[in-house]
Amino acid sequence: MMDNLFHRVSVRQFKDQPVEEEKIKEMLHAGMQAPSAGNQRPWVFYVVTNKDTIQALSKVSKHSACAAGAPLIIALACRKEKLSFPEKIQQDMALCAGNVWLEADNLGLGGVYLGVYPEEERMTNTRAAIDLPEEYDPFCLLAIGYPARPMRPQQNRFDETRIHYIK
Repeated sequence: MMDNLFHRVSVRQFKDQPVEEEKIKEMLHAGMQAPSAGNQRPWVFYVVTNKDTIQALSKVSKHSACAAGAPLIIALACRKEKLSFPEKIQQDMALCAGNVWLEADNLGLGGVYLGVYPEEERMTNTRAAIDLPEEYDPFCLLAIGYPARPMRPQQNRFDETRIHYIK
């Protein structure tokens, strides 16, 4: 059940193959299943398959160029209004993105997470690329597709020196 936790790696090169609508819905469903503070569910999803918009999103920051070849970008944004716990949106959004990410791997897809929030320039560039309304703040971009090459094994990140037991 937890295999994708130990399998998922960042993928920056993609096959020229669209992601099926059913797989997109499964990833979005996984994202919406994330827990959130007070069940506020601040997330809003922009599913981008338009090549021109993908190109614009690939220029959001110096680190986002790898998104240019992705057949799909899921831009996560968060509502700014009607939130019970606005101070918790970063945690809520990170949990949502993580769920999308793990489901993408589960579906045989790969991708790369591109942070946007809270950097103003990235937020401005993302807002312009997808014509994001002011009531939402852009949070991150998930460039997703079928990996162009076999995925390398994930490194073992377990570090027992970072664990402290309090009994």
